[in-house]
Amino acid sequence: MSTATKPKHIGRNISRIRELRGMKQEALAIAIGVSQQYVSTIEGSENVDDERLNSIAEALGVSADAIKNYSDEVVLNNIQNNHEGSVIHSGPTVNHNCNFNPLDKIVELYERLVQAEKDKVEYLERLMKGK
Repeated sequence: MSTATKPKHIGRNISRIRELRGMKQEALAIAIGVSQQYVSTIEGSENVDDERLNSIAEALGVSADAIKNYSDEVVLNNIQNNHEGSVIHSGPTVNHNCNFNPLDKIVELYERLVQAEKDKVEYLERLMKGK
């Protein structure tokens, strides 16, 4: 019985990292100068040549080693640790009180937008009278 570990599926790792970065296949394709279909083929491949892997890593903003060693478990563990160790969950309870009424700010913004529209209409009317 062999205890050798199963080789990493590099294409699947590329796909996962791309998705975590919020990037579509089309965007990655443009970044590395290939078609979207080729990116799909790469993501279905178990192995990717080093030169192509380096260009993909650069486009994704990670190292080639990060792609080779990617693990869903590590990412989930990292997310959990960051969430549980955040300011929200550590130390004394912090109350965030606004020193202004948010509705007042919305009304103020609305009034400024209405005034800007009025100014625009007035300007356009002056332009029309000038012709």
